Amino acid sequence: MTKMEKEILEQPKVLASLKATNDSTLKNLVSDIKHRDIKLVYFAARGTSDHASIYASYMISTFVGIPTALALPSVVTAYNGKLDLKDALVIGVSQSGKAADVLAVMERAKANGALTVAVTNDLSSPMATYGDYHLYCNAGVEESVAATKTFTSQMYLLALLAAYWSGNEQLMADLDKVPAAIEQELSYIPQEIDKIIQRYRYLENGFVLGRGINLAVAYETMLKLQETNYVKMKGYAVSDFWHGPLAQVDEGTFVMLYASEGPVFENCKEMLAKLDSIGAEVILVSDNEEIVANRPLAFMLPKLGSDAVSPFLFAVFAQMFACKLTAVKGRNPDAPRNLNKVTITK
Repeated sequence: MTKMEKEILEQPKVLASLKATNDSTLKNLVSDIKHRDIKLVYFAARGTSDHASIYASYMISTFVGIPTALALPSVVTAYNGKLDLKDALVIGVSQSGKAADVLAVMERAKANGALTVAVTNDLSSPMATYGDYHLYCNAGVEESVAATKTFTSQMYLLALLAAYWSGNEQLMADLDKVPAAIEQELSYIPQEIDKIIQRYRYLENGFVLGRGINLAVAYETMLKLQETNYVKMKGYAVSDFWHGPLAQVDEGTFVMLYASEGPVFENCKEMLAKLDSIGAEVILVSDNEEIVANRPLAFMLPKLGSDAVSPFLFAVFAQMFACKLTAVKGRNPDAPRNLNKVTITK
């Protein structure tokens, strides 16, 4: 078993620990947020952590009603831009906690009077010790270069922040169901992927589509297939794919489509119908029985009844698909070429 697969399988246990580990910090943070009357949440991150921040942007904007933005770190590190963040909550997200450019954004923000939070998997990291608050992934050492359990733990912590901040009891209850649902998913999805994965031994390029809350998973799937299998993938929002990129699709083009039940489901169904009419090779991943039925390349995920927490299940599918593909392509997902586990961008 590769380290990547081992770490994928650890996710139910990791996520189940996060509320208790971070409860006091979350309560104190939310109290401070409300006292300061925060008007903006500003995320600084790179790579996988940036995708977790996209998910968090949807969660906080939707459940709390506060505008969010993704930082452009080079505005600070390269251009020395003067950002006015005094009324913002600035959240730096990094698995290692050593991202130099993310830390630079946090430093500029704190100097400007902002409230700062670090989300890391290392209690002693520069970001963890610098932030006004630290949300701890508690994922244990992640040895594979491809981030798996740290991605979902970052998402989970930021979803907890949205739940604590908004006081939404239903969201909290839905988050509580996630670890068991992932455990259920992992009891059958690896075997289901095994049945079709040889088909993609020579896969060289394609697209991954999602919309709304699962846009982050589309981007993360793209990255996982790029870094572990060296496949040229591109992730898009379904809504954006209609506006030009669809012209690249012809018969046999590989497309992975995420279609979760909820506000964007009908738009995903429309895209599926369009892709079918072209003759694209569509892998459909959904939590809706009707859309999955009678499709040979479709995967049914456990139904949590909440679009907001469905990305955890979709992310685990993406990780396992990428991991299984490395076996048939002869790749080593734990040590991809040209990459290191910790990347320091300045």
